Amino acid sequence: MKVLRRPKAAPLDARLAALSEAAGLADGRLAPVAVERAEDVVARAGARSHLSVEHTVVALAGATGSGKSSLFNALSGTSLAQVGVTRPTTSTAQAAMWDPEGAGPLLDWLDIPRRHTVDGTVHATANGNKGGADGSLSGLILLDLPDHDSIEAAHRLEVDRLVSVVDLLVWVLDPQKYADAAVHERYLRPLRRHRDVMLIVLNQADRLSAAAADRCVRDLRRLLDEDGLPGVPMITTSVPEGRGVAELRSALVKRVADRRAWAARLEADVERAAVLLAAASTSPPPTITEPEAEQELERWAEAVDDRAPGELERRAETAEKAVTTELSRPLTAALAEAAGVPLVVEAVRKGHRHRAVVATGWPVTRWLRRLRPDPLRRLHLAGAAAAAGGRTSIPAATGVQVSRMETAIRDVGSAASANLPEPWAVAVRAAARSRADGLVEALDRAVAVTSTGATRRPRWWRAVGLLQWLVLAVTLAGAAWLTVLFALDYLRLPEVPTPTLGTIPWPTVLLVGGVLAGLLIALLSRLAAALGAARRARKARRALWQAVGEVGNELVLVPVQDELRHARRFAGLLTTAHG
Repeated sequence: MKVLRRPKAAPLDARLAALSEAAGLADGRLAPVAVERAEDVVARAGARSHLSVEHTVVALAGATGSGKSSLFNALSGTSLAQVGVTRPTTSTAQAAMWDPEGAGPLLDWLDIPRRHTVDGTVHATANGNKGGADGSLSGLILLDLPDHDSIEAAHRLEVDRLVSVVDLLVWVLDPQKYADAAVHERYLRPLRRHRDVMLIVLNQADRLSAAAADRCVRDLRRLLDEDGLPGVPMITTSVPEGRGVAELRSALVKRVADRRAWAARLEADVERAAVLLAAASTSPPPTITEPEAEQELERWAEAVDDRAPGELERRAETAEKAVTTELSRPLTAALAEAAGVPLVVEAVRKGHRHRAVVATGWPVTRWLRRLRPDPLRRLHLAGAAAAAGGRTSIPAATGVQVSRMETAIRDVGSAASANLPEPWAVAVRAAARSRADGLVEALDRAVAVTSTGATRRPRWWRAVGLLQWLVLAVTLAGAAWLTVLFALDYLRLPEVPTPTLGTIPWPTVLLVGGVLAGLLIALLSRLAAALGAARRARKARRALWQAVGEVGNELVLVPVQDELRHARRFAGLLTTAHG
């Protein structure tokens, strides 16, 4: 992955906070190896920043026979390190301290048991002669590490541990092993983002002629460029001749005086962790095998374009908008069918007409309608149970309906994740199904609560019902009048004068007119009820669709949107962490 340097980097604290949050978002979604690296960096940064920032921990690392122990002795003006040629002589790291005050907790954290305080008079070696006093290395903690190619596995593990935490790395190479793949592939290439806290020393230059030394330097520079370490300071040294030792000491003096090596190291660690998270967000993890783990991780990270976080952020934002504008309606349609919305809408239509007939029909015959069950009550969509959101009696969704619902949910996940990198696409698809188990119950409850308004009685029903009873009373009055007239005639009593409407007696008018009026009112009421039922069914359909849509939004779309927001937030945090 090619690193683009920005002229102004975010503060270290902001980058660490961004990396920590990004690791939290990535946990459970991306490759654990990348998340663990990020969490380790955050933890290590927290620990190092609370230890002495007045001290700079510099490690001399190298292969067997590279002369790093001799260089350690030359820089410290001591003979602390045992010098060997053909076998590892440094079994555990040891520290030389120029200013021990306050260094104890830092060395405890580094787990360095062998500690030595260098006299305030620092001896510079030049051409085999001892120089004068120099106190400018105050604050330096110089570590002599075991050989990274030691035959002892414990030595190699100790090197790996300390290389990952020290403030400044000085790689001591020699003319025979400077091109060894062990150091380039295992250490230098994976640490190419740490070039600001790295020095390269080509030691034992006294073994080469001037021309050979020049060729060796050029070849080493080429290898470093291939490792992604262009411009890393390189110093040629020879301890016996005192060549380059003063130059190396001057470089260390500058780094120690700056008191920023520890922060630069952490910034490089944060950048590398951010790159690994970016790799994890765009591709599956590599097969990690020791001792090639670092190389595998670097090859994994190299395959990622540095624009990946920005592209992920853009795609997640586009998908998030599509969820609300394009995916909601087909999901709602499938859920509505599975929830029995068409059945409920038809029940609302029939139930309205049923109750209209009971309320406004001719009182003589309306009792027959009461023998029929109310369609809404039959589905438990009326009364207190529905108002309380209890279970309904809507038939369970058929296999076809369930299949359509599941397909709609999968379609939401697939459409929302179509343009995302596979790790985040997997997370989005899983989010779409994460709450699917509660859909059936939630849909049933939403339908029950929404349907409670479907039994509300229009006001005109009461007026028409009273009118029907009035008409019935008139009809009964006419029938009673005719009955009285019939009885008087049957008993041969004197005839009672009967008023007429034209030529028709009023009792007959009342009886026949009442019956006809009652039937006419019932017929007109049925027509009005049919229109009202259609209107109420449409209203119920809209309300049910809205309720079902809210359930689908809460249980399917919101988890998907949350996951897309996480992806977008994650991408933005990576940009900040990268610096």
